[in-house]
Amino acid sequence: MPQMAPMNWLTLMFFFCFIFMIFNSLNYFSFLYPSTSSTINKIKTSTSWKW
Repeated sequence: MPQMAPMNWLTLMFFFCFIFMIFNSLNYFSFLYPSTSSTINKIKTSTSWKW
């Protein structure tokens, strides 16, 4: 029935948008930035004050 074709296109558009948002959110939340705080070794120098 050609009268029901817009419903099919609307359903496909919603399905595509849903899959697109799921794919983007999975890519966004699954990517881990390398932490720079653990790679930087803090040099702690002990100063002995002689008064």
